[in-house]
Amino acid sequence: MIKNLKLAASRPDLRRSVIDVNGVKVGQDFIVIAGPCSVETEMQTIQTAIAVKKAGAKMLRGGAFKPRTSPYAFQGLGLKGLKILDKAKKETGLPIVTEVVDTRDVSWVGEYADVLQIGARNMQNFSLLREVGKSGKPILLKRGMYSTLEEWLNCAEYILAEGNPNVILCERGIRTFETYTRNTLDLSMIPAVHAESHLPVIIDPSHGTGILSMIEPMSLAACIAGADGLEIEVHIDPLSALSDKEQQMPIPMFEALMEKLRRTRAFMEEIAEDKRPATSPEAGTPGASGEAPGVVSRKPNASAAFADAVD
Repeated sequence: MIKNLKLAASRPDLRRSVIDVNGVKVGQDFIVIAGPCSVETEMQTIQTAIAVKKAGAKMLRGGAFKPRTSPYAFQGLGLKGLKILDKAKKETGLPIVTEVVDTRDVSWVGEYADVLQIGARNMQNFSLLREVGKSGKPILLKRGMYSTLEEWLNCAEYILAEGNPNVILCERGIRTFETYTRNTLDLSMIPAVHAESHLPVIIDPSHGTGILSMIEPMSLAACIAGADGLEIEVHIDPLSALSDKEQQMPIPMFEALMEKLRRTRAFMEEIAEDKRPATSPEAGTPGASGEAPGVVSRKPNASAAFADAVD
């Protein structure tokens, strides 16, 4: 049990938080966030958005600001990129997830984004955490590449302490001695988060591995392990991408993954049905155990709503 967590810690009744993003229920339904690493052009972003929505994604990711290791690498389009994301939202209806990197940008980035993402490099930028907490916007908080679970949850605490309950955790891989993959994707964080916190946790297998062929098996493994969703980089023409071209999925590969996720969730639901007592309320249904709206019981369930969410 992690000490000193007041707001992020598991609740005594084991209720889980559900984050409502324009009707997309993170923590209740299994959701997939997909889109390009960087917003490059209007055509690239909108065509990708249309394709991932058709495949079943429920939110669109895309970086307008890209903190990069090299100052000479593509840093994003800034305001122009946000306006392109806004056009993609109007075209598809998909809520927008994009990163904010500076305290001075939070308010106006929030005018375009539905979810503000805090990247791994900024996980312990406490001034930024406080500022996004004040925004009231849903926050997607990525785990720092050298951070422990306790440090990660304490960073979520900074956001929650500002009166913002809408925090989504995202495991995106950590740095270890292994050099074969870009990072080491720590799927053990899924049950660990569920044991220690009421917050939903999703997985980013794109940054977690950095290897295109590994994204699908890691996505399916995350699904089986009980993740609340995935964030996947998808591009209409990965070879022309201005950043992370090696790990961005082409559309046909993403479509195939989404079909496998549907089948995986159906299998998990079948297992849950076999184990469920005949007289018990349906697992994963908000309010089935007399719970308040906005939370679901942390009981093993396969979230049958995924079938509707991705169709």
